[in-house]
Amino acid sequence: MITKEEELKKIDEQFMLKALDEAHRALDEGEIPIGAVVVCRGRIISRAHNLTETLNDVTAHAEMQAITAAANTLGGKYLQDCTLYVTVEPCVMCAGALGWSQMSRVVYGAPDEKRGYTEYAPHALHPKAAIVGGILEEECKALMQEFFRSKR
Repeated sequence: MITKEEELKKIDEQFMLKALDEAHRALDEGEIPIGAVVVCRGRIISRAHNLTETLNDVTAHAEMQAITAAANTLGGKYLQDCTLYVTVEPCVMCAGALGWSQMSRVVYGAPDEKRGYTEYAPHALHPKAAIVGGILEEECKALMQEFFRSKR
């Protein structure tokens, strides 16, 4: 019999695969390969990937794009019934935006030891937000490593 935790992990992995699809799109476009999807009541309401190079905008992170698209889809700025799936731990800027959006849950793949919010602003997310890290971590990490190896 499958436990509730095992079932939730399976769901998290399925949606993280969608975020990884977005990360691959970013890679194909010459962007840092980070992808994100926002899920509300079991349905993807936004998909995004990094666009910082394309838009020449340091704020065009996958999470920021996904938050904006999700808010537009729902017609409001608060994403209380939503989960963000992102391939890499959010930075401080994105964590702040996630906190202001009142995102209920944040699920990320690989940690970011250099720029991740847990190092610099561990309380940036909404106090009631549930955080899950390490979902498909190896796949997410491998994509980032591949990208940076190709730049060296």
